[in-house]
Amino acid sequence: MLTLNLLAAADLPVIAAAFAALGWDKPLTQYETYLAEQEGGLRTVLVARWAGEFAGYVTLLWQPSHPALAVPPVPEIADFNVLPQFRRRGIGSALLDEAERRAAEVSPLVALGVGLTADYGAALRLYVRRGYLPVGSGLFSYGQPGRYGQQVRVDDDLLIFFTKDIK
Repeated sequence: MLTLNLLAAADLPVIAAAFAALGWDKPLTQYETYLAEQEGGLRTVLVARWAGEFAGYVTLLWQPSHPALAVPPVPEIADFNVLPQFRRRGIGSALLDEAERRAAEVSPLVALGVGLTADYGAALRLYVRRGYLPVGSGLFSYGQPGRYGQQVRVDDDLLIFFTKDIK
């Protein structure tokens, strides 16, 4: 029932339409960028289908966005989504398993950033159950570390980073 494949050009409008139907801001241009980055070796995008229907995806950045993970580069799981109607079927776990397997080919660690709003609660619990531990570098907002006393915008770009030993 479940298949995982690399992102292909034919997937782009299907994925964008699925998220538009949910009212999520994930435009076609985002997936065009992902495909170009995949073709350039910067990102791998794994697409899940359940019984042939688009169900979710995860991306793996080969150069992490977090400065503490840059040397040596730790692959970073980013933009991980399973459509609500396909959750609780093991699709997310299968996507993460494959992303971790691919990351393990080049690094003993894999990283990810998690949002700090309640919308990320289920994801955060999943990552902790899977053995991810906080990097310990505090929160990041729009790629910059938070500083004591600083005011930050609470949105999808307010993150805390985790790593997992995958060797």
